[in-house]
Amino acid sequence: MKILTAAEMQEVDRLTTERYGVPSLTLMENAGRGVVEFLVRRFAPLEGRKMVILCGRGNNGGDGFVVARLLRDKGLNPRVLLLADPAKLWGDAAVNYERLAESGPPETVPDPTAWRAIKDGLRDCTLLIDALLGTGLAKPLGGFLLEVVQDIPSVFPQAQIVAVDLPTGVLADTGDLIGESVQADASVTFTAPKIAHLFPPACLRAGDWVVKAIGTPPEALETDHDLFLNVLQAGDLEWLVRPRELESHKGSYGHVLVLGGSVGKTGAAAMAAKAALRAGAGLVTVATAKSALPIIAAYSMEVMTEPLPETDSGTVSLRAFDAGLLDKLVEGKSVLAVGPGLGRHPETMELVRKVVNKYDLPVVLDADGLNAFAGCIQTLRAGRRVRVLTPHPGEMGRLTERAASAIVASRLEIARDFAKAYGLHLVLKGFRTLAASPEGQVWVNPTGNPGMATGGSGDVLTGVAAGLLAQYPDRSATQVTAAAVYLHGLAGDVAARELGEASMIAGDILDALPMAYQEIGKQQ
Repeated sequence: MKILTAAEMQEVDRLTTERYGVPSLTLMENAGRGVVEFLVRRFAPLEGRKMVILCGRGNNGGDGFVVARLLRDKGLNPRVLLLADPAKLWGDAAVNYERLAESGPPETVPDPTAWRAIKDGLRDCTLLIDALLGTGLAKPLGGFLLEVVQDIPSVFPQAQIVAVDLPTGVLADTGDLIGESVQADASVTFTAPKIAHLFPPACLRAGDWVVKAIGTPPEALETDHDLFLNVLQAGDLEWLVRPRELESHKGSYGHVLVLGGSVGKTGAAAMAAKAALRAGAGLVTVATAKSALPIIAAYSMEVMTEPLPETDSGTVSLRAFDAGLLDKLVEGKSVLAVGPGLGRHPETMELVRKVVNKYDLPVVLDADGLNAFAGCIQTLRAGRRVRVLTPHPGEMGRLTERAASAIVASRLEIARDFAKAYGLHLVLKGFRTLAASPEGQVWVNPTGNPGMATGGSGDVLTGVAAGLLAQYPDRSATQVTAAAVYLHGLAGDVAARELGEASMIAGDILDALPMAYQEIGKQQ
C-alpha cells in the first residue's frame, strides 16, 4: 500500500475526478461513510453515546458533515459544532453543510467567545470526532483553533477521540510535531496512509489508524509523482502462506549457508540458522570456527555444521577463503548469511569482504559482516546481485561515517539514498524499520515493538530474511526482504502479547515465528 504526502493525495484526488470520472462529492460521501463504518465497528452500540463532531471549514469539515448526516440517518443525534463562519464554507464542504442542514444545521461556533460560552456543556461527551483540519496543516496552530485544541483534554475528559484523516495539528508529511495537536485514540484515513500515520512522534498522536477506500481507482496512484513510500500489510502476503506442493521435498525450499559464530559468540549464528529453518528454508548449514562448532551444533539438531580454520582469537580465518574451502561450501547453496557472531578480527573482516564480493548467490549481511565494511563501503560491489544489509543506526553510522543520531534524524532519506547509490537492499532497523530497494522504493514496516530491543533479535531477522530468500528465488528480492521484516516484527508482537515486552528475549521471537505465520494466514 502506498504512503502519500498531502500534495500527492491532492493529486490522486484530482486524477480520480478529472481522469477517471469519480465526482469529488462522491469521494467525500464515501469518506464520511467509511468513518461511520469504523465508528459502528469500533464503538458499537452507538446508541446512548454522547457524540460531538468538531468541524472545520475545509474538506475535513465536509467529511464531518457527512458523518453527522449518516449518523442522523441511523437515528442517532450527534452534536455538530462548526468552528467557523458558515459563509466561509466553499466547494464540497458547503454542499454537505446544506445537506446536513436539511435535518438541522450545525451549531455555529465562529470565535473564542462562542467557544468559551459552550465548552462547559461538552464535558459529558464520550465520543469525539475531530474533523477540524485533517491534512490541511502547513504551520503550527494559532489563534482560535489553537485554543480549542489546547482545551480538548479538559473539555472532553472522558471522550474517546477519532480523527478524520489526521488529528488536528499534526503535519501530514513528516513524523515531526510542530506545535499543539489533538491526541487521538484512532484515525480513519482515506485511499492511503500519510507519512504522519507511520513515523514518530506524530504517529503516536494518530492512535490506531485504518485506511478506507473511497472510490479511487488503483490507476490513479500511478501518477507522475515519485510515490516511493509503501507500507506492508498482512493482506499483501498471501503468497507467504500458500499451501506447499504435495510432492515437494527439502530441496524445494532452498539451502541457507550461515557464515558466522566464533568463540564466545556462538549464539548469534545458532539463532540465525534456526530462524532460517523456522522461516521455512529446507536446509541450513552453519560454517563456523572449528572451536565454536560443537556449541552451535548442540543448539539445534536440525542444522548442519562445517568447521573452518580459525584465528588465534577463535574467529574464522582468512585461510578458509584462500584454501578454497568456502568455494566448496557455497556450491549448491541458495543464500549466504554473513556476520552473526563472526567477531572483528582483522583477518575475519578481510574474509567477509572477499566473500561478499566473490559469490553470485544472494547475501544477507548483518552484525560483524556489516562492520567489515565500516569506512570502506565503496568496496562492496553488488552489481546485479542481491545484497541485503540489515544495520541498526549505529552500524549504519559506521557504514556512512556519520553519528547514529544523524542516521535517526534522517532515516528515510539516508536509507533510500544509500540503497540506490550502492545498488543493494537496505533494512534500516528501528521503530518503523525501513526496507529500501536499489530502485528507490521504501517499505515501512508497521509491526514490531520495544520488547524486540534485545540482544539476538537482529540475528533472528538475518535468518528469517535468508530463509525467505532461499524459498522464493523467483520473487523480487524487494518483496521478500520487506516480507521478512514484517514477519519478524509480527513474531515479536505475538511474543509480546504472550510474555510482555520487558521479559522478551530473542529466542521468544524465534519461537513465535510459527504463530506469526498463522496470524498472517488468518488475515487473508
